[in-house]
Formats: sequence, structure tokens, C-alpha cells
Amino acid sequence: MTFFALGDLQGCNCQLKQLLKRLPSPPHDHLLLFAGDLINRGPQSLETLRTVRDMGERANSVLGNHDLHLLAVANGIRPAHASDTLDDILNAPDREELIDWLRHRPLAIHEQGHLLVHAGVLPQWSLDQALALAHEVETMLRSDDWVNFLRHMYGNQPARWSDDLQGYERLRCIINAFTRLRFCQGDGTMDFSVKESAGAAPPGLMPWFEVPGRKTEDVTVVFGHWSTLGLMLRPNLIALDTGCVWGGKLTAVRLEDRALFQVDCPQAQKPG
Repeated sequence: MTFFALGDLQGCNCQLKQLLKRLPSPPHDHLLLFAGDLINRGPQSLETLRTVRDMGERANSVLGNHDLHLLAVANGIRPAHASDTLDDILNAPDREELIDWLRHRPLAIHEQGHLLVHAGVLPQWSLDQALALAHEVETMLRSDDWVNFLRHMYGNQPARWSDDLQGYERLRCIINAFTRLRFCQGDGTMDFSVKESAGAAPPGLMPWFEVPGRKTEDVTVVFGHWSTLGLMLRPNLIALDTGCVWGGKLTAVRLEDRALFQVDCPQAQKPG
């Protein structure tokens, strides 16, 4: 089995199909791991969601913030944004099947010595703790109480992890780290006010992966979410959001040897 990690699709289904054709044969030997944000802002959110869903066991995806946004909008918990491209999903005859499939996606995937998440991992968390905490949220999203959980999911607090956190505050902190994190303080306190490149952090903030003593330094973390960061390949880090929806590229990396596969993408959204 050959493992490929792919960056944020955000509804760019044509580019996904082009990229899949560039991957080496045979495709039945591929396992595709998507870094989340399968949908929204691009022109083909419905088609993209169906494409990944229909791959069955040959593909899996972690949940991204746009994927969670769809769940909230579909249940009347959050209003749609002006830049959303979710109407085709919301009006689709298979809407409920697609939403049910999406809410059963994981928050973290551990394969071949790589930890795949959408945005980041708090520096206080080891690999085992990160997987256990992801499972707590996954269990809630797959439960009968999942819609009620969505009502409590949004908010920036608590911004710092504590093992003593309980209930919705605990779950909110976990989901914010996995799906929204870019910058934090040296003690792991998250900051969501800055979305620019890694070098644009105000004093006292740093990219989550540069916090000294990060407990996941012994595993390669693969993530998307941060288009202004772009492609980054370090010994223990792979950043894959290369701005597909912004007119950049859609990127896949073969995990065994870091072979890179990319396609150029037309601009579907303008920043800001």
C-alpha cells in the first residue's frame, strides 16, 4: 500500500481529478489521506465531497474547519458566509448521506509514522494524547447528541489546554487546536487573531510547530489549513495547503519518500 497525503481541496474537484491522474500507477494500491477542508469556497463542493466519499476505503480525510462549518450550517446553528459555496450540498438529494459520512471523519490519523491533522497539535500533547483527545471529539460527533455538541463548538475559549478541562470547554479546546491553530504562545496558549505567514507573528507568538519542547517532535506531523505558510517539508513536518482555491497549487506528497505531485489551480476566491 502506498500512502499519499493531499492538501486542502476546498471544493476544487477538477484539480483533484487532475492530480489523481498524475499519481503513479496502480491507483488501486493507493491510500489517499486528505488534510481536511474538502469543501467550501471552491466551485465544486458537492462534486468534491462525492468524489472523496465514493473512493470508499481507498481514501480518508480528517475534519477541517470548513467541513465543521458545513455541519453547523446544515443544522441551522451558524449562518452561511457570503463566500460559502455550500448550497449545492445543502440542496442535494443525498445531502443527509453526505453529512452523515462527513461527521464520521476523524480529527487525527496516524499512519506510517505520520500524524495527519487539519491545522495543528498543541505543544503540550504527545502523540498518544493527541490521538486520545481526537477520539473524544470523534465519539461526540458520531453520537446521537452530535447536533447539540455543534451548538457549543464555537468560541476561542479556553485558549490554553489543561487536563482538568471538562465538558464542552474541553471538547472546544481540542477541536480548535486540531482545526484552527496557527500561532500560540510559548506555553501553548492559542491565538486566532493572526492568519498571515509564519514570519508575521506579533511578539510573544510563534507557529505551533516551533514551540520549544513540543511533545510531537518525535513524529512527523502532516497538516493543511495555512495557505499563507505554503508548502513546507521538514524532517518532522509536512505542510500541504498550497492555496488551491486562491489560485495556487493542489499538492500531494508520497509519504514513503516525500515525492511531490502538484497541479496548478485557477483562482476561485480572492483573499479578503
